[in-house]
Amino acid sequence: MTAILPLERHFARVGAPVGGVFTERNLFPWIQRRTRPLEDGPAAAARLLAERRPGKRVAYLHVPFCANHCLFCGFYRNRSAEDAMAEYASRLERDIAMDETAAGGPPIQAVYFGGGTPSALSADDLHRLVSAVRRHLPLAPDCEITIEGRVAGFGDDKIDACLEAGANRFSIGVQTFDTGLRQRMGRKASRQETISFMERLRDRDRAVVVCDLILGLPGQDMETWRNDVATCLSLGLDGVDLYCLTLHDKSPLALSIAKGSLPPAAGLERMAAMYGAGLEMLEDAGWRHLNQAHWASATRERNLYNQLVKAGADCLAFGAGAGGLVQGHRYVIQPDIDLYGKAVDSGTKPVTVVLPPPANRQARDLVMGGLEGGRLDIARLESLTAPGLAATLEPLLAQWAAAGLIRRRANAIILTTAGWFWHCNLVGSLFELIDLSMGGGTPPADLSSPQPQGIRHAG
Repeated sequence: MTAILPLERHFARVGAPVGGVFTERNLFPWIQRRTRPLEDGPAAAARLLAERRPGKRVAYLHVPFCANHCLFCGFYRNRSAEDAMAEYASRLERDIAMDETAAGGPPIQAVYFGGGTPSALSADDLHRLVSAVRRHLPLAPDCEITIEGRVAGFGDDKIDACLEAGANRFSIGVQTFDTGLRQRMGRKASRQETISFMERLRDRDRAVVVCDLILGLPGQDMETWRNDVATCLSLGLDGVDLYCLTLHDKSPLALSIAKGSLPPAAGLERMAAMYGAGLEMLEDAGWRHLNQAHWASATRERNLYNQLVKAGADCLAFGAGAGGLVQGHRYVIQPDIDLYGKAVDSGTKPVTVVLPPPANRQARDLVMGGLEGGRLDIARLESLTAPGLAATLEPLLAQWAAAGLIRRRANAIILTTAGWFWHCNLVGSLFELIDLSMGGGTPPADLSSPQPQGIRHAG
């Protein structure tokens, strides 16, 4: 039998508007703050990576350079400089080539070049890095290889270099098509320049093209937001991400709002309304809702990297500041590009921090992966935790259904539009209750998953 659980503290407000169901959003429930790193972290990571285990794998490559610091971004590290980026690309290529442990494991299903701004690299460096991945890593025949980029500085020569080397997916951080909003947020290209870029990328018809949009920006009203989604639909792209703005502490955007240079960001009620409007427009157009923030127009777009990472797949990490996952252990590569380079030059994988797996890892992976996809099998969850968990959770699930967050179907819960908006809160609640049901007390902490490395503007 499971322990008596404090369900009431996870109850939602019944009858409230979507934005008022909870008082605040639990932005990253997988980020926890109490676990101590392993004392022999680098050695432990080396042992774990060398083990041959079945299971899905992905790879993440980090490019920590940007032409400028966009106001909304909390991940900026290094300003683009041609010589520094060329040197870094050489070391990143060496990092990939010397990782012999990667070659012996299961096929890699997806590769993600994130940042930063991977498209800031030269055409030659983009070609050599994609080629290095294909040459040295055991890619699945249908491996998804994504290049994250932005409109400014991503010329035809760079796009063609990526395609010729074997990239088959582009994720472009548009964020908004509105010229005024783009310029205030640090984006240089105008609306028409952005549309023209996306059309040229689309018309090549050689790779999946995905557009990132952010809702809740200062000065962004519902009409502007609807126009952004409508523009995306009119372009005939393969996929779109609708991200709620995350206001990072001490980011340029937060500081600008604090000084009064910009109006406040949208509150929860306005963001919930925008999210719901975007979801409705995409579903009316026949797009498929793959996970909380992502939609696909057709079967060409799979969004493999993000879906597999959220479900707990191993993630091989390459590049300064990259985050990886192996057998539930989170690890981080040295973020300082000079120290990273020295380690790679000496033939050492520069792992700096390794955290042990969280308690009840399999159950947590099921919750995270399931609710990211909008459906969680409660009977299966009970099989991974303790007998009687489903009955113990029943009052909470009934309360969430009354609040309009979920629907019931056989042994599963299905997210509604409100549930999609608040899905991280539901994940966080279930994480805590699972741990308590297993006698673990407060859940142990954990590093963030590699996912935020690949999606730098996720909300």
